[in-house]
Amino acid sequence: MANDPVNKKSGLDKRELIVYFIVGVIVTGVDWVVYSVLVKYLDVPVTPANIAGWIAAVAAAFILNKRYVFLSTDYTAANLIREIWQFVAGRLFSGAVTIALVPLLMAVGVTGTVFGVKGFIAKALASIIGLVLNYIISKFIVFRKK
Repeated sequence: MANDPVNKKSGLDKRELIVYFIVGVIVTGVDWVVYSVLVKYLDVPVTPANIAGWIAAVAAAFILNKRYVFLSTDYTAANLIREIWQFVAGRLFSGAVTIALVPLLMAVGVTGTVFGVKGFIAKALASIIGLVLNYIISKFIVFRKK
């Protein structure tokens, strides 16, 4: 990988991207399962269910990203406070974007139901956008190499 021009110019790390993708699938699964259970079985409206799924996913995402994706090994109190604050702020931003996107996408006709879950296609599209935003924020702000 040291001779890979993509890595030298862009700073992208193949291992990091692969592990980020795997963690992203896990975290997205947590989000979708919480959302789906709340909407389908507990008849919770789309927006509160979307928020609950996001909160559950963020809890797992910080630990998995710090430990396995970005290999952040500084566990000093000051660094943890900084990372947690920045991670949560970044997730609030991307979460607001994805939460707003679901009803917006549904309003413009992306209303597909999958597995009996209303708005699942809109939720999936919003999640993909959220994954990209979260990678950028985590790599270049939260877990940046010093």
